[in-house]
Amino acid sequence: MQISAKADYATRALLELAREPGRPLTCEAIASAQEIPYRFLKSVVGELRRAGLVRSRRGCEGGYWLGRPADEVTLLDVVRAVDGEVLSLRGRPLDTLSYPGAAAPLPGVWRQLEAGAAAVLGGLTLASLLPSGAQDRRPEVGAA
Repeated sequence: MQISAKADYATRALLELAREPGRPLTCEAIASAQEIPYRFLKSVVGELRRAGLVRSRRGCEGGYWLGRPADEVTLLDVVRAVDGEVLSLRGRPLDTLSYPGAAAPLPGVWRQLEAGAAAVLGGLTLASLLPSGAQDRRPEVGAA
């Protein structure tokens, strides 16, 4: 199994945003804090935005924020946003696999592996991965 660079960078970027939900962060700031190549991060953040996991605003007060609260974003959401499938075999979704003869049971094993990975990823939120005290530092409603 291999975790893609896109999934790793996307998760790290989202954790950086979740750490400080009250203010926008630029791609430059995220890339610097997480030691992620800026140009690659820009494309990954674009995919996260299209998936609704981040929102953005242009201008001098602009940047990126989480699109949903950190306790509502799972690692499964992140992986599916940037990679599509949790696991694939040579780029093919596992539900399309069928092998003849003695190998016929093998696609079922791969699907079990995918289901297990999806269960683990689906059970972890961004909030659950943040260090203690870093969660829920959202500005109070009506606060200036």
